[in-house]
Amino acid sequence: MLLIIVAFLGGAFSVLSPCILPVVPFIFARSDRPFLTDRLPLLAGLAGMFTLVTGLGAAGLAGAAQFSQYGRWLALGLFALFGASLLFPAIAARLALPLSALADRFTARSQAQGASRRIVPAMLLGAATGLLWAPCAGPILGAILSGAALNGASWHTGAALAAYATGAACALAVASSLGKRALDGLKRSFGIGEHVRRAMGALVLLTVAAIASGVDTRVLALVRSVSTDGIESRLVGLLSAHAPARGDAQKPRIVRVAMPASNASASLPVQGALPALDGATQWLNGPPLSRDALRGKVVVVNFWTYSCINCLRTLPYLRTWAQEYGGNGLVVLGVHTPEFGFEHDTGNVQRALRDLHVSYPVAVDNDYRIWQAFGNRYWPAFYIVDQEGRIRYHHFGEGGYEQAEHVIRQLLGDAGTSPDAAARPAVLASGTQVAADPAHEASNETYVGYREAEGQASAQPVLRDAPAAYALPQRLALNEWAVGGQWNIGAEAAVPVAPHARIAYRFHARDLHLVLAPAADGKPVRFRITVDGAAPGASHGADVDANGNGVVDTARLYQLVRQSGTVDDRTFEIEFLDSGARAYAFTFG
Repeated sequence: MLLIIVAFLGGAFSVLSPCILPVVPFIFARSDRPFLTDRLPLLAGLAGMFTLVTGLGAAGLAGAAQFSQYGRWLALGLFALFGASLLFPAIAARLALPLSALADRFTARSQAQGASRRIVPAMLLGAATGLLWAPCAGPILGAILSGAALNGASWHTGAALAAYATGAACALAVASSLGKRALDGLKRSFGIGEHVRRAMGALVLLTVAAIASGVDTRVLALVRSVSTDGIESRLVGLLSAHAPARGDAQKPRIVRVAMPASNASASLPVQGALPALDGATQWLNGPPLSRDALRGKVVVVNFWTYSCINCLRTLPYLRTWAQEYGGNGLVVLGVHTPEFGFEHDTGNVQRALRDLHVSYPVAVDNDYRIWQAFGNRYWPAFYIVDQEGRIRYHHFGEGGYEQAEHVIRQLLGDAGTSPDAAARPAVLASGTQVAADPAHEASNETYVGYREAEGQASAQPVLRDAPAAYALPQRLALNEWAVGGQWNIGAEAAVPVAPHARIAYRFHARDLHLVLAPAADGKPVRFRITVDGAAPGASHGADVDANGNGVVDTARLYQLVRQSGTVDDRTFEIEFLDSGARAYAFTFG
């Protein structure tokens, strides 16, 4: 119930956001109509279409994005006709006949037929408005959609989306009523009703042209609106505080350093049974594995995702254990649970396994079913299971490798397959898999998408899910970052929509990485980086040359800087020479 209330309030607050402004003329253009037979059906159509389109996207239904895009153009066409009908009475008369016929087909003929003929066109215009409004999102809507991504779309998601849309519709109803009073006052005082109607028609047509050409997004980038993000974020925090423990356990987190591990003493108490592994959407590097198939083996279950730098730095140890102790009955099992959208693509995961030299079995956990079965909430996470299928040890985050290896050797000994006591395999790492330098790491993981972004210091407010122009500030404080040029900033990633768009970041760490993906059509994107305004030289990362040049050709983590000398505060800048790349998150080491 709390989720529904918070969603309703989030929808009501959304009318204060700039992204609602393009659809306001469509609502106000009918503010002089009766509420029950016109404005209420319009708002109901808006709420229903918004819930439908956003719900389809949350469910991950194929074609949902195309439906929204094509519907958007259809809605613009419908509003162009509507605006023309307000501006030119002759067009209104021509449109009245087919709309009345459409109302007859969708409603029963009765004494209320006249009202029904007004209701259906109003609902159609409302549905069109919902199509134009659907891309707008705030922290509360982001929380609803991310919950659907983690736990699967459900009636809870649908109810929350409907409550969100209803809250927005109620707020717009209040605004529309105020608009009606203002229009009625103008008509009574000045007798200019016809002029007002024509002016509203012209405003609707101008709005249609602005949305179709993208001018609205550039104008809105300059608008400083009433910020409700703080209020919404506190409401989302209220939801988290009242969420049951199980829901909290499902919230994923990347762990930079080792968290307290379970007891690794000789007793190794039983922590539970190995959950079922049948929730995987696909298995890589071998056939599907089950609890029965693993009985008699010591198993290391590792939750990871291939663009997570902390996860990458654990791979040398996992590979070494699989190679050195596999003959003694150890099975290393990776569970790839994605964080970003591109990590749901099995082809991307397969490519990453090849590039990272991962040959042990990997379960693709796109639906988070194995994650939820374990009650896990961290990347990376280790669970070590004995030969009887019982969890005896867990560890979250990097580090603790000697302790984990001690547990592995102890459990193998309990199973009667003790490895050579003197044999301690050497662990070799290079590139992004080299251990971090925590003594000089003063910068934290930073998301570029607006859903979890922190430290953004661009002079202009972020215009969500739409192209806008931004300017880099002259100076950044430590751990501040900003974008410059033409960008479309989404919930998960930011996309340069024109060449020479830039991101600057003031950081303090040995290594700087950026999770990037090529353009949506797969086309590689060239980029160039600088450190303190100059080519990186000897401080270049594994994915750029000494001049700072690189190419985004696959969706993955890119190492851009590895300081060769004194680690100090540095200003990093990346310039995308082509448009279309997707920037997700900075990480450091």
